[in-house]
Amino acid sequence: MSFRSINQRFLVPGAQGLMIFGIISLCQPWSEFLHQYGVTMTLFGLIAFMVTSKIEPDPEVEKSYVDESLDVLEINDGGHTNGSKTTGSL
Repeated sequence: MSFRSINQRFLVPGAQGLMIFGIISLCQPWSEFLHQYGVTMTLFGLIAFMVTSKIEPDPEVEKSYVDESLDVLEINDGGHTNGSKTTGSL
């Protein structure tokens, strides 16, 4: 597992969760500790999200269709040996 895949799988959602938790901490009236550090959590989450969102994900592996493609002669070799197969031709 590369750093880019760890970043996309864990760090970016963690930064988003920290931002959301910081906003919820600001809005709740029960814990003065959470209310006091809600802005700090939101700020750290925002900075972490800005950094982790700049890291590009792993490039996707392109599937090779060369082995799976049919040869043009295999497609057109359907038992017809004369002329064009288009409709409306004279």
